[in-house]
Amino acid sequence: MSESEHRMIEILRILNEQDKPTGSKLIADELKNKGFNLGERAVRYHMQILDEKGYTERMGYSGRQITNLGREKLEKGLIYDQVDFIYSKFEEMIYLTDFNYITQEGNVVVNTSTIYNEESINILKDIIGSGLSVSPYVNLNRVGSNDEIEVTTLCGTTIDGILLNEGIPSQPQYGGLLKIEDSQPIKFTELISYKKTSLTPLDAFSSSGLTSIHDVVNSGNGIIPANFRLIPGIGRQKAVEIISKLEKIGIGGVIAISEEGKDILGIPVPDGMVGISIVGGITPFCAVQEENQPIDIKIAEEIRDFKTLSPLTSNVKHSLKEVEHDIQPKIPFLLSKTWNLIQQVNFDVEKRKGDIISNVSYINRDDLDSSLEIMEETYNNNPKYINPYYKLIDHPTDEDKVGIATICSLSIDGILIDNGIMSNPKYGGLLELTEPPLFIDLISYNGSTEDPHKIFLAKNMTSITRNIGPSKILASFKEIPYISRDYSVYLLDILNNIGFSIYKIGKPRELAYNAKADNYNFGVVTGSGLNSMGAIKEKGIDVEVKAIEKLLPFENMDRL
Repeated sequence: MSESEHRMIEILRILNEQDKPTGSKLIADELKNKGFNLGERAVRYHMQILDEKGYTERMGYSGRQITNLGREKLEKGLIYDQVDFIYSKFEEMIYLTDFNYITQEGNVVVNTSTIYNEESINILKDIIGSGLSVSPYVNLNRVGSNDEIEVTTLCGTTIDGILLNEGIPSQPQYGGLLKIEDSQPIKFTELISYKKTSLTPLDAFSSSGLTSIHDVVNSGNGIIPANFRLIPGIGRQKAVEIISKLEKIGIGGVIAISEEGKDILGIPVPDGMVGISIVGGITPFCAVQEENQPIDIKIAEEIRDFKTLSPLTSNVKHSLKEVEHDIQPKIPFLLSKTWNLIQQVNFDVEKRKGDIISNVSYINRDDLDSSLEIMEETYNNNPKYINPYYKLIDHPTDEDKVGIATICSLSIDGILIDNGIMSNPKYGGLLELTEPPLFIDLISYNGSTEDPHKIFLAKNMTSITRNIGPSKILASFKEIPYISRDYSVYLLDILNNIGFSIYKIGKPRELAYNAKADNYNFGVVTGSGLNSMGAIKEKGIDVEVKAIEKLLPFENMDRL
């Protein structure tokens, strides 16, 4: 993002904070407070551009106000703030919770999702009745005369707020997927940190096919959404007492409380701290989704007076056993799993030979010809953004399936490191191809156990071949020390000419397509090899998407 673009985003932010039309003098004063030394004349120039783009509109002599299009632009244009905003949003919700569990009065945090038939209500009752929810307290609001029903349920963040009101600071750490065996919570299989993501962690794992909540209820084996927070060890006993009292009034869902400094469910707990895991508030909604019922799931949307909620069922039986405190292997995060692969990349940019990291995704062999045609058409339509290299690989066990290997963007980090340049993979993101392109979602590689691009594909968030608004493709953001910029640019230009997807080489203190590098670094935006798989998936072909799978010799790959 250029400096001019940055200024216009800041102007939109100022207008969005005002409830009335605003003049250029006030905007100039506000910009000065934010460190932008722009006079009224320069502000008027920027406002004229914003008017032409439809982001603002003039209201006579009173000044300008932001339009709905401007608010959309603002939301996308501040994605570098958004990666910190999610955590801040939960901190805000925790602070605003003032529920008194003795009088049962006050505000709680709720999720409001929308279902579309009575059958879904019965599913919610079954799951809530099994104890796989934070609370049986809900609110059902029928919208209009149709079958649309807004369902408000209690969010586990409410418990964090109650603990804070009792002087126990609770710090949200992760949302993820928890494995259950014989009704025993075993360990988290996937995690995303609440910090450095623009996508709420449990929202990332709410995709169809990732959970098996009904299996947990029926057989005691499966996967449920859950989250994890830390509290100081000195507050453990008091927290246990409060949680016990909350359960008696219908607020529960606590899966496990660790001992001080003891790892639990595969998550490390620092010395002096205690880990607490709570079932995800969206669990009943994910169960509706498992039954292929239409549903619109939203997470931690708002604060609501507890009195507006009432029990959906009075018959709640807890289906999970207490956690056994034997130490599970720590769940490895994505980067810790891939650094060894990155280090083994030995591609020679001059000879165009050597090993790169590949993604290997699988399709039915009968769909191979159609898939290759889709890949070729997608590349021909947009060669700037789609990587043309692939390799067909046999499935290890199933002759009816075939693998399509594509180049993983972490190969570029490996190539730079192999040439003595420290390249740090920072985010996997969803890039909207506006002018200029902008990241509209980012997930930190360092705070996730799953490849962010795989998450975006699972949630059908791409628009690579669909002609619905601006295209949305998968891209990565890396940061590199400024001292090595000249040599990096030289190597990246060669890689781009070979066919590796290099979208943007940023400058120090510049927002590169709306992603921000740390001080004394510059950002590089690269394309994902999974864009080809996203194109195939968008055309209705089943793809088993795999990311960061194995090393492959680049010279053995074919080109579209």
